Amino acid sequence: MELRHLQYHHKGTCVELVLDRPDVFNALNKKLLLELSWAFDEVKKDDGIRSVVLTGQGKAFCSGQDLKSVGGDLENIPFREIIEDLYNPLILKMRNSKKPIICKLNGVAAGAGCSLALATDIIIANKEAYLAEIFAHIGLIMDAGSNYFLLERLGYPLAFELATTGRKVYADEAEKLGLINKSVEAMNLDDVVLQFVEIYANSSASSVGLIKEMLNNAQEMNLKEVLSMEADFQERAGKSSDFKEGVMAFLEKRKPKFK
Repeated sequence: MELRHLQYHHKGTCVELVLDRPDVFNALNKKLLLELSWAFDEVKKDDGIRSVVLTGQGKAFCSGQDLKSVGGDLENIPFREIIEDLYNPLILKMRNSKKPIICKLNGVAAGAGCSLALATDIIIANKEAYLAEIFAHIGLIMDAGSNYFLLERLGYPLAFELATTGRKVYADEAEKLGLINKSVEAMNLDDVVLQFVEIYANSSASSVGLIKEMLNNAQEMNLKEVLSMEADFQERAGKSSDFKEGVMAFLEKRKPKFK
């Protein structure tokens, strides 16, 4: 696919995806959403990729849906088509990916851009960045998974507050609330993200993939179902070459070399 609004950088065991529409604060249009969907398909095919970094070009991460791109006829915007054909498949690909996705939150993440950030596995933000669910400000409701992700991370009271007020949650507060993983100085953002990339470069890809799948599944299960799933997944993990290497490395008092 010819990429016009997305940069795809393969760096060793990591792929960095950069939203590249800085003139509109990386607002999402159909082309960019399709390019993102293609990128995650490519990541899935390559067993050498251990992690994905998602970030934005310029001062913003993503300002949300590009409203100008849906046309000027406000009464006939195909909301269902846009959500079901573009957003939903992308969010599901991200959550179903066995590769950890790290959001390098370099600036504002608003509306659907906030949903996109929350769909990742780890969010590292510079202190000047913020998240905002601004849908209600224009008479809409959250989409692209934010109803799920906010409840998952915050619980109902805070999720309702942020969804209905649309207020800006800057990185320091977001870290305290559990909305993101780390708030760091802008000058340290790349280094902290790289630390996670290196962790996953040297981790068992099979274990990380299974853990991500289990945690996603567990949210819809009761305890008995989770315990049963753990037995099934542990059996799968125990048959992997990574398990054998991990045990040998432990016994030989060295770092494991996972393939």
